[in-house]
Amino acid sequence: MSRWPTLPAVAEFGTLRVAAVQATPVVLDADATVDEVVRLLGEAADQGATLVVFPECFVSLYPSGAWAAAAATWSDGCDELWERMWASSVDVGGPLVARMAAACAERGVHLAIGVNEREDARPGSLYNSLLVIGPAGVVHRHRKLMPTMHERVFHGVGAGDDLGVVELPGAARVGGLICWENRMPLARWAVYEGGPQIWLAPTADDSDGWIASMRHIAIESGAFVVSVPQYIPASAFPDDFPLALPDGVDVFGRGGACIVSPGGRVVAGPLYDEAGIVVADCDLREALHAKRAFDVAGHYGRADVLRPGPRAPGVAP
Repeated sequence: MSRWPTLPAVAEFGTLRVAAVQATPVVLDADATVDEVVRLLGEAADQGATLVVFPECFVSLYPSGAWAAAAATWSDGCDELWERMWASSVDVGGPLVARMAAACAERGVHLAIGVNEREDARPGSLYNSLLVIGPAGVVHRHRKLMPTMHERVFHGVGAGDDLGVVELPGAARVGGLICWENRMPLARWAVYEGGPQIWLAPTADDSDGWIASMRHIAIESGAFVVSVPQYIPASAFPDDFPLALPDGVDVFGRGGACIVSPGGRVVAGPLYDEAGIVVADCDLREALHAKRAFDVAGHYGRADVLRPGPRAPGVAP
């Protein structure tokens, strides 16, 4: 029996237009960044998208390894960076999320967006979180399980109690993971059990290898994969940014937004070296047909043999 509650089945396998928004936040300014989200959400909706996906930590700063290594020290500027980063983060029950939900209601769309999330009840830790927001508010929140390397200086560790999918009314089952969580087979499996048809992959990885991973996950999950990095030119950082940026670097994230079919074919993008919106029509019948041959959590899953747990007596380690 699955550990996830039963979701209603999708009665009709229609076509969902999805937009991957590769954009630049207003660094350390959450209000201005949300203004950008609302504007770009409108642009995507004007193109017919009903699910709009933004990058990792878009509101309002991703701590990139290209400049954030110094934040692992007690050097000058680190406390100021932490304070300003916290001040420009998101309360899930707060006004910034309410503004994004209102924009979703106005345009009749759903939004998936990466944020720096403050704890709900107290001024304390930050989390690298993925929010799925609809006209009525937040319908799913996932906190990144394992911040990578320097990210641990900024973000707490997710509890892992939010690895699931959400059914968007009249649309699709949507689930996914943040950046290098997508490399974690057991994390993927936990989401696969919910039967996602659209896989969300907000990220900061702009490498060729990342695209290969997205194609693999599309084939493995039998779902459309929406991968969205940021485009971060050095000019995006304010003059009073607390840490010194490396000399001679013009771009700290070149993007690579793409949408991949359940068969592993890149059907939109990848978009590099500029901001833009990548759009694709996702026919959910393709996801259904993919599972005829390979259903990772169904007939091909063999969880009875492979599910992690105590080893059977006599099985070699």
